[in-house]
Amino acid sequence: MRLPRTLPRSLAGQLFAMQALLVAAVVAGCAFFAYASGRSQAEETAARQVRAAAIAMAGSPSVREAIRTPDPSAVLQPYAERVRADTGIAFVTIMDPDGVRWTHPVPAQIGRRFIGHTERALAGETFEETYTGTLGPSIRVVTPIRDGGRIVGLVSAGITVERVSTQVRGQLGALGTAAGAALALGALGTYVINARLRRHTHGMNARELSRMHTYHEATLHAVREGLLMLDGRRRVALINDAGRELLGLTPGAVGRGVDELALPAPLTGALLASEPRVDEVHLTADRVIVVNTSPVVGGERRGTVVTLRDHTELQALSGELDSERGFTHALRSQAHEAANRLHTVVSLIELGRVDEAVEFATAELELAQVLTDRVVGAVAEPVLAALLLGKAAQAHERGVELALAEDSMIDDGALPRSLAPRDLVTILGNLIDNAVDAASETATGSGGGPVPAQRTGAARALVTVTALTEAGELVLRVADTGGGIGPADADEVFRRGWTTHGTGRGLGLALVRQAVHRNGGTVELGRTPDGGAEFTVRLPLTGRATGAEVVTA
Repeated sequence: MRLPRTLPRSLAGQLFAMQALLVAAVVAGCAFFAYASGRSQAEETAARQVRAAAIAMAGSPSVREAIRTPDPSAVLQPYAERVRADTGIAFVTIMDPDGVRWTHPVPAQIGRRFIGHTERALAGETFEETYTGTLGPSIRVVTPIRDGGRIVGLVSAGITVERVSTQVRGQLGALGTAAGAALALGALGTYVINARLRRHTHGMNARELSRMHTYHEATLHAVREGLLMLDGRRRVALINDAGRELLGLTPGAVGRGVDELALPAPLTGALLASEPRVDEVHLTADRVIVVNTSPVVGGERRGTVVTLRDHTELQALSGELDSERGFTHALRSQAHEAANRLHTVVSLIELGRVDEAVEFATAELELAQVLTDRVVGAVAEPVLAALLLGKAAQAHERGVELALAEDSMIDDGALPRSLAPRDLVTILGNLIDNAVDAASETATGSGGGPVPAQRTGAARALVTVTALTEAGELVLRVADTGGGIGPADADEVFRRGWTTHGTGRGLGLALVRQAVHRNGGTVELGRTPDGGAEFTVRLPLTGRATGAEVVTA
């Protein structure tokens, strides 16, 4: 019959068994050492005790006087028994030089020869030995009795080994109690520690923990979304590769506080916030990211889990989709206007006014073709040309004229491949949209403030676009006839969320600065001679600069 495999014990269980064995071994070693030391001390104490008793009796004058009597046992036996009872030793034997006993705890042994060694005592030496006599193994001391210069007898005092062992066993009982208490206390402490460890490791063993760590590392590196974990003191406890890339952090970011990472202030505030954040859009130097935060709470705040999603491509596609929708709306409006003009031409022909119909149609054709010819002739870059024509149609629908500056000129092939067309659309498209908003609001008086006297009534809403290459740079300049941007807002205009058009706006200029930063250019904010806003973007055509610089003129 095959025995079933037992599950491996948890890490906490293994540590508990190891610690329990270690505590037991330490306590047993201490107990053995204490027992050996106690027995040695007990034997040493017994030897000192019997030595003192034997020497004291050998030097007693009453003992020498009793030896001179015809029957020494009659006097010495009661005396020896009193000494034995008073000192607690096992026996006191007084004998003649030939070893014949005068005293003994067992009276029947009186008159018999002493069992043991007496040669050294007869030579005048006091010595100690362990010997087995009539009472069993004993620790004894033998010393001579001197009367003048002559040895007239011997005294042997001793204590049995059994009595010493009994004393040690009594001490060992107390020692065993203390050792048991120490073992129980150590086991209790070990159990408490391992209970906490078991709770933290969820009862997993070392192999399971190692496998989980391997999967954990593989998952962190495989996840495309950024994952950031902060501890209770808002320090980076863990970050995966995607998170470092999205935030532009170095591998040494772990262990540093969030406020030490040099992140944009709004993003830092979101990471430090105590309440959860859901799908918040934030901008870094090069990316648009969506941030979600969730606090880890277990009795107290343990930290924060942050997920980061790259929204850059999606934001660019969303901007392009908005532009396409605008183009579609403009084309629909133009189709409606073309139908009205065609009806007008047909009606003039039906009325027999052919010359007026031809004149009307020719004028409309020339007006529509002027901007197209101007853009196509000056801007050879197809993406910019298409963008300008589309934005011109959108601006026309809002009553704003979009004009291309006379000095605009971009030759075919002048822009390098490293300059992404999508970034050009982001930069120029958002600048034109903001300029059209400003020009249309000021012209109609809907900007939320007073309308200047010179722009009321038939004021002309105009947006002028300049696109040219000079000194190895692509220069894109957008000027409007709006109310401009005040000095107090000049530093905040590129910050995400800054807008004068209500909530849900304020991302366009932040995206402009981000795209300019990616391409190593600069963006400058100034004012036109008539007070409108003028944005100038310069992008290097060769190489890449260190980053975007915002200049306020």
